[in-house]
Amino acid sequence: MQRTISSNWILFSLAISAFAIGSTEFISVGLLPLLTQSFGISLAQGGSMVSIYAAGITVGAPVLALITNRWNRKRLLIAIMVTFLVGNLLAALAPTFGILLAGRVIAAVAHGIFMAIASLIAADVVAPQKRASAIAVMFTGLTLATVTGVPLGTFIGETLGWRASFGFLLILGTIGLITNALLVPKDLPLPQPTSIKGIWRILKQPQLLLILIITALGYGETFPVYTYLTPILSQHMGWSSSAIVVILVFYGVAVAIGNTLGGRFANRRPLPAIMKMFVGLTVALFLVRLTVNLHVWGLLAVVAMGLFAFMNVPGLQLYIVQLAETYTPNEVSLASALNISAFNIGIILGSGLGGQAVAQDQLVNTPWLGIGMLVLGVGVAAILQRMEQRQGQRDLRHQNAK
Repeated sequence: MQRTISSNWILFSLAISAFAIGSTEFISVGLLPLLTQSFGISLAQGGSMVSIYAAGITVGAPVLALITNRWNRKRLLIAIMVTFLVGNLLAALAPTFGILLAGRVIAAVAHGIFMAIASLIAADVVAPQKRASAIAVMFTGLTLATVTGVPLGTFIGETLGWRASFGFLLILGTIGLITNALLVPKDLPLPQPTSIKGIWRILKQPQLLLILIITALGYGETFPVYTYLTPILSQHMGWSSSAIVVILVFYGVAVAIGNTLGGRFANRRPLPAIMKMFVGLTVALFLVRLTVNLHVWGLLAVVAMGLFAFMNVPGLQLYIVQLAETYTPNEVSLASALNISAFNIGIILGSGLGGQAVAQDQLVNTPWLGIGMLVLGVGVAAILQRMEQRQGQRDLRHQNAK
């Protein structure tokens, strides 16, 4: 009983911190019109805030995972949240767009290493059959950020100015820092020692390399649309700024439901569940393109996209941990960090493709870019599934031979 209570408190603390971090990652989606006006930049330049943030996570997650591999987990979490606060303070006070981006990068580095170690902690403190659900609980902080943090931050920006929105993020980060200090135990287990050579050991394993590619394609496919969701809702679907704040709440609720369901679906057989989720998201993106110029039907399609957008996240994160435990057991924490990088490579790719479309005045066609990424992701997932089936057959023949 004590273990269950302790686990729940740990997961709660991680979810609180993930809420602060998730609000920071996606708040630029709601603030995009304000920031482009304030700094006199184009919509495509403003969209680079998403890709720059993702680049900071991509580099920061594996590099800091190597540097901090043997650090005490609680002290590391506290250091992460302090770094997160410094980045957002710099963004809040930024006199130029370049300094704003610098603050975003600092916050992103903290984001990357947090998600890598938090996923492992969540998976370690529950029974094996509940690991995907535990990761989903931790990621619930991100989904709740989409539900409330991003819309509230957007509302604050619309009311008090975009700098106040970053002040709001500072408050959330401080709460996350406090919960880590109070609720996270001091004696969490440390991962096995690793080195930079561990990256090569992971990448030379075909199954691990394929799941990283699947993560990048399967997670990034939403971002050609999501990065420019506010302009789509206003310019093409005809919704007002005040209505968009409410719409972002409903979008976030759909994301939260999808994330929870995704964790449950992926607990036992992650890869088949992930492939089904990809198919659902493909249909949702097609509906967004079909209804992009329709007021109500377009809104319903956007909410459907939210339902499937991050549903695959718990399964993708669990599956790479399972594969690493099988093929590179000494590099599990590093594999987790590389998968966080893969998530954000997907964001860079998706938002970058979306930016190119916007620059060519093709905002309405951004869903096709996401669908193209998904088709590739499903193809790679099918290859991985066949490899795993063949490996299972070889293992079975080996056992029978004994």
